[in-house]
Amino acid sequence: MSKTVDADFLALPLSAISDAAISTGTSGGASHVDIRIERTRTGYLQLRDAKPETQADDTTAGIGVRVIVNGAWGFASSPEISIDVAKKLAVTAVAMAKTSKPLSTDEISLVAEPVYANKTWVSKYEIDPFSISDSEKKDRLASLSSKLLAAKGVNHASAHTMFVKEQKHYADSHGTSTTQQRVRMQTQIDAISVGSHGFESMRTLAQPAGFGWEWMRNDVYDWDSEVEKLPALLAEKVAAPSVTPGRYDLLIDPTNLWLTIHESIGHATELDRAIGYEANYAGTSFATVDKLGTLKYGSPLMNITGDRFTDHGLSTVGYDDEGVAGQEWDIVKDGILVGYQLDRRIAAHVNRDRSNGCAFADSPAHVPIQRMPNVSLKPNPAGPDLPAMIESIDDGIYILGDKSWSIDMQRYNFQFTGQQFHRIKNGKLAGQLKDVAYQATTTDFWGSMKVVGGPSTYVLGGAFNCGKGQPGQIAAVSHGCPAAIFDKVNVLNTVAEAGK
Repeated sequence: MSKTVDADFLALPLSAISDAAISTGTSGGASHVDIRIERTRTGYLQLRDAKPETQADDTTAGIGVRVIVNGAWGFASSPEISIDVAKKLAVTAVAMAKTSKPLSTDEISLVAEPVYANKTWVSKYEIDPFSISDSEKKDRLASLSSKLLAAKGVNHASAHTMFVKEQKHYADSHGTSTTQQRVRMQTQIDAISVGSHGFESMRTLAQPAGFGWEWMRNDVYDWDSEVEKLPALLAEKVAAPSVTPGRYDLLIDPTNLWLTIHESIGHATELDRAIGYEANYAGTSFATVDKLGTLKYGSPLMNITGDRFTDHGLSTVGYDDEGVAGQEWDIVKDGILVGYQLDRRIAAHVNRDRSNGCAFADSPAHVPIQRMPNVSLKPNPAGPDLPAMIESIDDGIYILGDKSWSIDMQRYNFQFTGQQFHRIKNGKLAGQLKDVAYQATTTDFWGSMKVVGGPSTYVLGGAFNCGKGQPGQIAAVSHGCPAAIFDKVNVLNTVAEAGK
């Protein structure tokens, strides 16, 4: 069933407000004006031991107007949505640009983009989560939590869900106008054991995605089945031996590998970061522009794409926050760095012909900056399934789920942990381990990838809360990937490392 943009958002005088800002800005001397009229609603519910602990329902709305005057930026925003406010914001933005011009070191320009007039796009979801009653949401989480609390060895259960509906109207002085609506959800259920062994937890592996409330029903994701397995997995983890440090073949599940992609590839191939524009927030990148086309990022099996098209992707949109249509492109091809993520300003700065649509602002109060699209590792069309991958390993560890991580300011040296670590001996699973972390450099790690799983192993993972920018902004992003095998990766014992 196809969805439409909510009627109450469309009832706003979107075109009249946009026209007022654009005409006022151009009359004031702006060579470019764009306006975003936004409304984002975020719901959150958390239960502890099947009882409600936290609940929130927040809406952020407003207007953001951005201009270029004589090669300098200007921006102004307001939480009020009206024609008069739009005019005032345009005047303020033009004045800001004129004031900042003497201090500007760069001449701002934007690469061209075709005009898209009166376009509408809505993400693929079935049930608006805000149409579901609070009691139904609580009952669903409480039911899953109660399954855990009834199991031996589970002392506590934690459950939370977050759901977002984002509505955005964009227009610019070149004729583009787009209206979009997208929905996304994230849910996590944790089983917790506390005792003489200390504290251990085991959580669901479900990934956040661009679904509505249908995602919480078992026909999309089998929550009940996974939750029923958590107590046994937790008990095994509690009793598991601590890992012996050394080098192991690692079979990394998509529920863990997505995060490694995010940190070592996604952030590293943001072009603003690669040219030094993000140095103050999580560093720059080793994947600098002089290495484009020559850097051996990984093994020849490695093919990474960026896209705005993936069904239910957290970064999937019709048009970005600069009016650029969604695209798909190569970032790493056959192991070689071949592309970056671009917005219109950075594309112009490095003499590219076109942006690939990676501009996003998390609220009308913020300017758009370059943010990640869906960045994904392609499966091998003829690759093995998961049982065959396990059978191919003589001495290794199968890692599922994400937990903590660390990466340096060049996106190069890193360390990742996980939720589950299953020993593999002679092609068979041989019980869980604990205290496992894998450590490598980005190019060594991806260079060691010797098997890429087939389509049956592919999962769309991702993050609800990727941070970037100053002032800080939050964006949701997906990373699809198959399971993959990495040769002789260094494994640390986290308890031993903490004691050093």
